[in-house]
Amino acid sequence: MRTRNRVLCRTGASGHGVSDRINCDGQLYTIEGIAAALLMIMTAYLVVNATSVYTAGDTHISDMQLEQMGSDALKIMDTPIVENEKSPLQEIVENPGGVNNATFGSMFLDLTNLKPASGSDHIQYTANYTCRIHPGDKIESYPLSSSRNMTLGEHAVRVTKWVTVNRSAAAFCGTTNTERAVLVEVLMWRD
Repeated sequence: MRTRNRVLCRTGASGHGVSDRINCDGQLYTIEGIAAALLMIMTAYLVVNATSVYTAGDTHISDMQLEQMGSDALKIMDTPIVENEKSPLQEIVENPGGVNNATFGSMFLDLTNLKPASGSDHIQYTANYTCRIHPGDKIESYPLSSSRNMTLGEHAVRVTKWVTVNRSAAAFCGTTNTERAVLVEVLMWRD
């Protein structure tokens, strides 16, 4: 039996008449090396797949970026320029129409159409605000501003921001002299 195993590890005679031996341990090390390489490749594959970002089937990366950009723009617009003063977004919502609609449009488009390279991002939007009419439980939406109307062919994303407003003497959402929470909603899309 012992000789039979040795025969499997030998090769035939070489051209010079000297017999060459193949070490059985060398074959084992080769197989072990191949198995270790496969194990390392599989481990690397699993690590790379485990750190990938998965998104829902109906949400694309560009939509998420557009939504984040719109949300950031509304947060910037709702930040007061001077401490303890009203933010530009609060003033626009408290006094809708005319100049304030244009102010909303220019501020929002300036913040969202910025690109590192030259040119703009061609973002379009339509904005409104919604409040509960007091007294009562009726909810109303009012147009705020828009760059153009949607034609139902665009793929729009929705961004919202709650804004606290107070129109002291004038009636706003059915009440006077009362702080109100108003939902500003913007639908935005790329041309």
